[in-house]
Amino acid sequence: MKWFKRTYLNNFFFYVLMGIMVCFVMAYFFPSLYNASWVITYIFIGFTVIDFLLLFASNQRFDGSRNMPEKLSNGDDNPVTIKLESGYSFPVSLKIIDEIPVQFQMRNFEVYRKLDAGGTGTFEYFLRPTERGEYYFGSLNIYASSPLRLVARRFVFDKDQMVPTYPSYIQLRKYDLMAFSNRLFQYGLKKIRRIGHTMEFEQIKEYVGGDDIRTINWKATAKKNQLMVNQFQDEKSQNVYMAIDKGRVMKMPFNGLSLLDYAINSTLVLSNIILKKQDKAGMFTFSKRVENRVAAERRSSQMQRILDTLYNIRTDFFESDFGRLYADIKKNITQRSLVLLYTNFETLDGLKRQLPYLKGIAKSHMLVVVFFENVELEELMQKKAGNIQEIYDQVIAEKFAFEKRLIVNELKKYGIYSVLTKPENLTIDSINKYLEIKARGLL
Repeated sequence: MKWFKRTYLNNFFFYVLMGIMVCFVMAYFFPSLYNASWVITYIFIGFTVIDFLLLFASNQRFDGSRNMPEKLSNGDDNPVTIKLESGYSFPVSLKIIDEIPVQFQMRNFEVYRKLDAGGTGTFEYFLRPTERGEYYFGSLNIYASSPLRLVARRFVFDKDQMVPTYPSYIQLRKYDLMAFSNRLFQYGLKKIRRIGHTMEFEQIKEYVGGDDIRTINWKATAKKNQLMVNQFQDEKSQNVYMAIDKGRVMKMPFNGLSLLDYAINSTLVLSNIILKKQDKAGMFTFSKRVENRVAAERRSSQMQRILDTLYNIRTDFFESDFGRLYADIKKNITQRSLVLLYTNFETLDGLKRQLPYLKGIAKSHMLVVVFFENVELEELMQKKAGNIQEIYDQVIAEKFAFEKRLIVNELKKYGIYSVLTKPENLTIDSINKYLEIKARGLL
């Protein structure tokens, strides 16, 4: 009885059946239609049997598969490719229903395709996950119909596939060479004017036009009897830590992703660039306690360790304890390091409660506080007000936006660097700040 479970009646079957019923009703008023109605019925039954035999004459008549990446990239469009191959000797009409993971809440996924006799075909659709974790696909259901379109045969492929969703590794490829590209301005990165020189000597080379004459090495010049200059490079093997706040302030969503996930994606991309710049990348998270720690190192497996740690970050969005953060940094990070703190402050009062701890961290390390603009407030401020209530709302929105700028000034007053950014620009602005600090030799 397996064939019975795979048999489905198309809509066209019921349309014809309803037409036959109408004929029988009309035969009550016009008796001459009665015999014709039975003839149509027998023809209908005959075509239904023929259609059934065409579809079920062989058990190996169709093949389909779902091809996906080994892991999905959180917050990005991930391609899913469906491949189809028909073994039928006649054209078939296909209805494809893919059982999308429950996280996407897509309950009406249907695609219609036609394949020629013995033909093949592919199509692609995209999924944008907004949560890290395991995504379970159900069955790939394909309903094949012959040109008669009365009966459909169901084929089931790739049942119960699991794909993990990792932090945005697609952005790794996008920004991989950003730190070394001559076209950084295309991504919104500013050219940084180098002030003075870093202290790490690289080599002595011949002078060429444009070299700084202050770097002329007079001893080497005398030996070679031509101008020679010292060449310097950015200092390497400096510690850079990304500290991610897992508290309730990072639960706010923008474009489907929480601020926490934006920070996680940015940490992954920035870690890759830090390692390519020959520095040591590390990270940790904090809320009620400090956890998910990866020590700053430059080993070949460091990126995989960071990726696995970011994938496993879990939180209940409790109130964050900055005092515990300060104590943990003082205890475990003994060498002067660059610390990029991903958090969010909505009001100046909220900053002042945590400011003593931030000042304590900044005494021993270079601290960069990365926090977010409220995009919805920006949209509200730019909207034309139509009544008194909307004017009042805009004034309040402007007050909160002004407080964000006050927070930047307050941090600057105590020598703490800051990055105020929109969530979608977080990765670019974080990279920009890191490259700026390296170019100016501030660390």
